[in-house]
Amino acid sequence: MPVTRLMPTEEGQDLIDLTREICQKELLPQVSDAERRAATTPELPRDAFRVLGRAGLLSLPYPEEFGGGGQPYEVYLQVVEEIASVWMSVAVGVSVHSLTCYPVATFGSRAQQEALLPGMLSGDQLGAYCLSERGSGSDVASMSTRATADDEADPTAYTLKGTKAWISHAGHADFYTSFVRTSDDGGRGLSCIVVPGDAEGLAFGSPEKKMGLHCDTVSEVHFEGVQVPADRLVGAPGQGMAIALSALDSGRLGIAAAATGLAQAALDHAVAYAKEREQFGRPIGDNQGLAFLLADMEAAVTSARASYLHAARLHDAGRPFTKEAAVAKLVCTDNAMRVTTDAVQVLGGAGYTQDFPLERFMREAKVTQIFEGTNQIQRLVISRQLLKHSTSSSKRG
Repeated sequence: MPVTRLMPTEEGQDLIDLTREICQKELLPQVSDAERRAATTPELPRDAFRVLGRAGLLSLPYPEEFGGGGQPYEVYLQVVEEIASVWMSVAVGVSVHSLTCYPVATFGSRAQQEALLPGMLSGDQLGAYCLSERGSGSDVASMSTRATADDEADPTAYTLKGTKAWISHAGHADFYTSFVRTSDDGGRGLSCIVVPGDAEGLAFGSPEKKMGLHCDTVSEVHFEGVQVPADRLVGAPGQGMAIALSALDSGRLGIAAAATGLAQAALDHAVAYAKEREQFGRPIGDNQGLAFLLADMEAAVTSARASYLHAARLHDAGRPFTKEAAVAKLVCTDNAMRVTTDAVQVLGGAGYTQDFPLERFMREAKVTQIFEGTNQIQRLVISRQLLKHSTSSSKRG
């Protein structure tokens, strides 16, 4: 059954209906075969992104004046969830692309927004977010990829040298939103530069051989003396850490929504199987032990959805949501891992085979607990926010 949604506007409901139609007609028929092929020969389903782009679904949370959809995050994230319930790799790609546009849309100058955003939001382009390195994952401030200005006082260009790792869309992206070191001042020495996808000196490693999300192609990005005009620097030099962390708050909500869609798909398959599969003369869903397992799965999916929607509504209201985004990412991805695992259990031996998509869902769920900040880092973010904003209790006499 389709998820019952309470959308904030009629336009939002129309977008959900459109997304469901595209997912069922365009994406669902090719998912299984594409993921199997990509397990041995990595491929990015660029045509799937073109279909979504033509429908305006790659630019939903950004201003209409630059080609975006002008939609609140509450709507955008539910669209991501719907896509994830059919094709998780593509949903992750949609979230990543949105993340790549965020720095220019939020921190870019008016001139940069006018020059770059129409292309980024056109539906024809796909971005990559270059933050992590082999030696710099959770510890962003330790990154070593460097951008050197041709003139420190008044640069006209930067030269980039170094390697980024675990980059979605590497080798396929039209632009690379890249975080680089412009000084040796730790976290204060990082900057954000948008690198054109056809820049000379860009090179890419072999695609990573991953447990799941095979159609989310991931590899290293090598900056081998890449020269980029200085007007591609987003924000001020040294502002990169603040930009990256702000972007990740929003990006974590995309992953939370995608994880929820994946969990919903697993639950739907488990319920359908429990109604059809008979043992001892009756559907296995009539057994209380299994029925209660399904109930717990439903509670996990529902609570996950509520957590990311709460954070999204804070975001849309212009209120702080760092803690709530971390909570949503933690709850939604942990629940996705639990629900997909339990769904395999519901199907028993059948769930362990590739005859059903549950084993793929389970493999795909695992990485959601890792990227966009591991769930251990989310706990760190949450605890720091609690301690930062709590007030000490008054002393009792």
